[in-house]
Amino acid sequence: MSGFAINVTVPEEEREALAALLIEQTGQAIEELDDGTLIAWTETESAAQALCRAVEARGTKHDLFIRELPDTDWTTEWKKGLGPRTIGRVVVTPSWVPVEAKAGEVVVVVDPETAFGSGEHGSTRGALLLLDRAMARHASRQAHQGARVLDLGTGSGILAIAAAKLGAARAVAIEFDPEANAVAERNVERNGVSDRVVVLEGDAGELAPLGAPADIVLSNILRNVNVLLLPAIKGAMSPRGIAIFAGMEDTETVLFKPELDLAGLVVIDEVKDAGWWSCAVRIK
Repeated sequence: MSGFAINVTVPEEEREALAALLIEQTGQAIEELDDGTLIAWTETESAAQALCRAVEARGTKHDLFIRELPDTDWTTEWKKGLGPRTIGRVVVTPSWVPVEAKAGEVVVVVDPETAFGSGEHGSTRGALLLLDRAMARHASRQAHQGARVLDLGTGSGILAIAAAKLGAARAVAIEFDPEANAVAERNVERNGVSDRVVVLEGDAGELAPLGAPADIVLSNILRNVNVLLLPAIKGAMSPRGIAIFAGMEDTETVLFKPELDLAGLVVIDEVKDAGWWSCAVRIK
């Protein structure tokens, strides 16, 4: 299948808003290059032109060009470059590369297909590492009670599945995109955790109460969405619960921490990975 790629470069302060616009207009994930260029994809030239008009309508300074892509089978293209990766106690691997867990490790088999979450992105790795630490802390306090986990914007389901493999009693995974939801369901079944992980389709803010009270809340989404979800996340947390936020660049730290403070949350742990920042917080 061929298609069109739209490359857009804007000033750093405009990048997040533009990313949200591209995702909203295309209904799928985008790519960000090291130089800050954002890349979105469409199936047709008319859709690419419409996307360009939406960018133009913002009236901000930008560089933009469209390029036609060669015929590619995108249903299998995602497999390229994927392999086992170890993050803390979690070994993430695609289904076609079998891995045997070492002592103390758990293996999460994930085929992300067209959904986000393979362990190859710094935000996913940061969230996984903080999840591993949070699960260990929970186990040290409540050895006989598995954690209750809520995963907002689950994508491939990787974080909810990892939580179950690390000992969570239950994990409620919420995803708005029906295509990603189907991917998450397949991965949940693939890992044999259907008895502990439930995948729900819908708005994260509206469905978050279904996962309450949660000992650990995960939100690996864009910063502006994380900010909007703060009330729902805090409301879903148990009194001693932890929320883990990812999906933000290092430069967004100074923007997000004041929002956490206003929401009555304080950072207790953080990770930086390949330009991406993740943090764990608790209620003040």
